[in-house]
Amino acid sequence: MPEAKNRTPSDAADPRPLHERIATDLRRAILVGDLPAGESIPSTGQLKERFGASSASVQKAVSMLKDEGLLQGRAGSSVKALEVRRQTMTPAAYSQPAEDGQPYRWLSEAERNGRRPSIRLLEVTETTPPADVRAAMDLEPDGKAVLRKQLLSLQGEPCELVHSYYPLELASGTPLEGKAKIKGGSPTLLASLGFPPLHTVDHVTAEEATNEEYEALRLPRQVAILRTFRVVHSTDDRVIEVTTMAKAGHLYSLRYDF
Repeated sequence: MPEAKNRTPSDAADPRPLHERIATDLRRAILVGDLPAGESIPSTGQLKERFGASSASVQKAVSMLKDEGLLQGRAGSSVKALEVRRQTMTPAAYSQPAEDGQPYRWLSEAERNGRRPSIRLLEVTETTPPADVRAAMDLEPDGKAVLRKQLLSLQGEPCELVHSYYPLELASGTPLEGKAKIKGGSPTLLASLGFPPLHTVDHVTAEEATNEEYEALRLPRQVAILRTFRVVHSTDDRVIEVTTMAKAGHLYSLRYDF
């Protein structure tokens, strides 16, 4: 029980295990640039004094950040910050239809930024969506929609798990219910069907990952994910798509310009 002897005043307000709190402070310092790539983190002794922690708690925190790809180094030598891997996603850059003959804007935008993108279509099915999706689509409790589930990757690493739902009357007989990827992406197809995306509302939250998200995104542990709940409207404010997107919170950020 070494930690009980060294409890700090903040312990009562922060019930998290001490190693998680140490990792959180170091992670933030790395991501905002206070600990730039190649710089050593504070020594074990300094961290023990700062947090009132044991060596075991410090080492456990360091191990967590190594698993996340933020630190490197061996026991007995200095542990250094790695180059920040967090990447910024800009939804406005790829939410509109692609130009004639061009790929989905998410792909071309990633390539423009020097990234190697890919999309894997995991599932296409008719299903009863979750309650929040049903509410956005004004469906009955047993209402159905077409689900297209995809895994987006950058540089060969999974970055986003996407569940997109489409009204049955809109998707029926179109490539939306087909088992192939859609050339130009769904915004392009929807526009060609007479339902251009005119108004998009994103609701972004930080949440714990589900089992599906944890496995698909290859999360190193129970890190927070950024969950975007997107409702896309067309002419007469008709909802033509509801999408949920999950990204690893320690690797990606979202940028919106106003």
